[in-house]
Amino acid sequence: MVGVLRFTEEQIKRYSRHIILPQVGGRGQRKLLSSSILLIGAGGLGSPAALYLAAAGVGKLGIVDFDVVDLSNLHRQLLHHGHDIGKPKVQSAAETIYDINPDVQVVQHQVHLTSENAMDIISDYDVVVDGSDNFPTRYLVNDACFFAKKPNVHGSIFMFEGQAAVFLPERGCYRCLYPNPPPPGMVPSCAEAGVLGVLPGIIGSIQAIEAVKLVLGIGESLAGRLLIFDALTMEFRQVKLRRDLSCPLCGDNPTVKELIDYEAFCGVQPAHR
Repeated sequence: MVGVLRFTEEQIKRYSRHIILPQVGGRGQRKLLSSSILLIGAGGLGSPAALYLAAAGVGKLGIVDFDVVDLSNLHRQLLHHGHDIGKPKVQSAAETIYDINPDVQVVQHQVHLTSENAMDIISDYDVVVDGSDNFPTRYLVNDACFFAKKPNVHGSIFMFEGQAAVFLPERGCYRCLYPNPPPPGMVPSCAEAGVLGVLPGIIGSIQAIEAVKLVLGIGESLAGRLLIFDALTMEFRQVKLRRDLSCPLCGDNPTVKELIDYEAFCGVQPAHR
């Protein structure tokens, strides 16, 4: 399928800077146009990731978000604009993406991701980009990606610091990095602690790069590494990650063999559905 997809004249112009790259070329651009990527969240991290993945020509972008656009989102969530306040974020995102690149099919999943629907949604995509902002969803996405054998491009932000990693089923998972969630209330949310508005642009863009590299099969991914960015000192550092042999999910003797109740696991109240 990738080999027979013919470019239109408009696509040749649109993707010309990709096509002239030896590592991408026409074949790589066809891979992108035939690929599907799922974004968990259309917020701070999902916004830059969605914008760049759409511009790159990813053929199918799924977006999972059950929230609506609020004025407090606009200082960092660039998918949305003032006239979108009150709209479902998936709708606002789809409209923005279509303006950037009408080649992209946007699938709107206006739902709360749960253990009941995660496998059905995630299984339809090649790569998952996790821009969620809470621990229950991160563990849920991690476990569902492991069971579905999908790459999980993880990102997180807090105040002035961000992290990014890629979890592949055979090379460790989020549970290897964080075996247990922090006690409830120990880590404040962005709404409680604040976040520098530009920061998610950096981390979300890194997630988009990693997703594109995975689709194209080029370069060296962040699998096996945690990339940490400090905006105040403008420093990047890396921590090596290894599969934890005792990991309850991907270890040698796993105890987590199906999706669980992640709110209960993280000790938080169930999210509004």
